[in-house]
Amino acid sequence: MKSGFRPLRAGAFFAIILCLTACLLLPGCRERESASSAPSSSAAASQAPESAAAPSSAPAESSEPPVSSDPAEHTEQADVTGLSYWRGELELPVEGATGYAAGTMALLREPSEGAEQIGQIPGGQGFAVLEEQGDWWRVRVPDLGEGWVCHDVCMINLPDVIPSIVYRNTNGSASLFRTSGQAIPGITGERLYDSLCWNDRLQKEEYTVAVLYQMAKRICAAQQLALSEGYTLVLVEGFRPYDVQQQVVADLSARIEEQPELRAGVEDKPWSMDWFITEGVSNHQQGYAIDVSLAQIVATQERAAGSYAYTAVTSYLECDMPTAMHELSLAAASMKSPVTAYDFVKWQKVPVADSMTEGALALRRFCTSAGLTPLASEWWHFNDLDCLSVVQDSWEGKFRLTENVSFAPHLHLR
Repeated sequence: MKSGFRPLRAGAFFAIILCLTACLLLPGCRERESASSAPSSSAAASQAPESAAAPSSAPAESSEPPVSSDPAEHTEQADVTGLSYWRGELELPVEGATGYAAGTMALLREPSEGAEQIGQIPGGQGFAVLEEQGDWWRVRVPDLGEGWVCHDVCMINLPDVIPSIVYRNTNGSASLFRTSGQAIPGITGERLYDSLCWNDRLQKEEYTVAVLYQMAKRICAAQQLALSEGYTLVLVEGFRPYDVQQQVVADLSARIEEQPELRAGVEDKPWSMDWFITEGVSNHQQGYAIDVSLAQIVATQERAAGSYAYTAVTSYLECDMPTAMHELSLAAASMKSPVTAYDFVKWQKVPVADSMTEGALALRRFCTSAGLTPLASEWWHFNDLDCLSVVQDSWEGKFRLTENVSFAPHLHLR
């Protein structure tokens, strides 16, 4: 495996935490208006107010206790004596991770395009990754058995390979979607699809959050940048089912029809509703988009996954952001004007929105430094445009990710 990042050890994290504790005692670390270059933090993402006006971008108070990312499992430090830290482009090897077909694809007998076909894997089908060889994975697919797939057209479950990230799929628990601070009936507070399940590899319940494999490597690079400064990504969503997307569009449209004054929040030219939730197939369905926030690390633990050790964030303080996550209105814009989401550099010429907080700017810096591209209308949304070279028009995300077949990686698999 190619050399990659060096995971932060417990001692490094302890030093970071001591520094953060000292910083939190200084007034400048609590106030967004301070001259500090580090993002200020709050105990949790503030909820948008229940009014038709755009949500305030004022920072939340930091008086509440830190959030635990893992309240039930692994309350004690794991014994990682004799275990190795994975040296690669991810925090854990792909062997043993759950992968998913981004669209209908062939299962082949050999790692070659001209190899005999064993069968067809339908879009959304989960499988266990057994081995990586160049551009190919050897996989085990329920009802089809073992074979090879080209990993460029596969998604991977992010918690299996980047376990240091905090995962919190709100659409898989209680959706945060609102518009101009107003709840969207049938959406806000509802579980829009199942995402939380037992993960045998990590020995805990965890959300399923999937993206295309090559995007996973950029997300990992962004996380390493965040970790190096005492922060962690809080990943809310990757793949989103098509029917869920359409349900949000329909219920948002109905909400605006009931209360027409809300229309200005999403349709103030040059902006339109498509900038916030598209009526067609989005890049969430095609596996190259994430919705993500940022938090300051308070505590970590070293844990084990098979033969490997990894660092888990167990307590954190979420950074102040321009709005609550999934606020569908102009208040959430990261830039002062729209710019195409399909260009690698044009966004760099557009000024950031005045509402962008230090936390939002830090999140943007970590993600764009890793090669991801921001979306003008949503401070939380980032794309991996390099994936466009493999994305197929037939990928519509008209499925749910229901399998988790992950298992712990062991040295003998290499």
